[in-house]
Amino acid sequence: MLAIIGGSGLTQLSTLEITRREVVRTPYGEPSGAVTFGTLADREVMFLARHGYGHTIPPHQVNYRANIWALKHVKATAVVSVASVGGIRADFAPGTLVAPTQIIDYTWGRKSTYFEGGEEAVRHIDFTHPYDEPLRQRILKAAAVAGEAMFNGGVYAATQGPRLETAAEINRMEGDGADLVGMTGMPEAALARELGLPYAAINVVANYAAGRASSEAGIHFDHIEAVLHEAMIRVRRVLEEVCKA
Repeated sequence: MLAIIGGSGLTQLSTLEITRREVVRTPYGEPSGAVTFGTLADREVMFLARHGYGHTIPPHQVNYRANIWALKHVKATAVVSVASVGGIRADFAPGTLVAPTQIIDYTWGRKSTYFEGGEEAVRHIDFTHPYDEPLRQRILKAAAVAGEAMFNGGVYAATQGPRLETAAEINRMEGDGADLVGMTGMPEAALARELGLPYAAINVVANYAAGRASSEAGIHFDHIEAVLHEAMIRVRRVLEEVCKA
């Protein structure tokens, strides 16, 4: 069963016909909330709000390990992450949908692995390509069927948050090769890989990153809500087609 993790702007799926909710206890503490089960486009799916259903958990305090473990425990077979981001690249304007291909991790101090040593042997995962390519292609095909434009590819920079970045930090990230900046893509993607869960993302550009275009003098938060409201309607259409695929 497909699992959808919703971020800022997608704390619930309005088109999801809910059948039940399940509270999952994990060895890693409490997830962000109960896992919601239902049907989307007549297909069974599960949904979890990354920041809690009241959007009360900041990015650096999300219990990523509990969230991913809980989805695996209730038989998720793949995970589609939806997250709002800032656009670093000039053509990643507010409202743009992106299926990223790579990650640069600038986060620190987060519980980022299930393999913490102790009595167990050290384990490593291959993370050359952090997103599952078949699932990413499924998302891109779904966008095409839904008639929604989506960029194929991009490098996502994961920052600590909850504050936004300085213009100098964005300049540094651009120099490192980043196209997008967000706060929740890691360690979520790596944890899914550790548990063998195919994972891919839909990034929704909410604003230009600090120092870029309309954000040159600062981020205009009053514009972000309107952008996300419109963009998430389009994301829901894509998700419906992903479920059908």
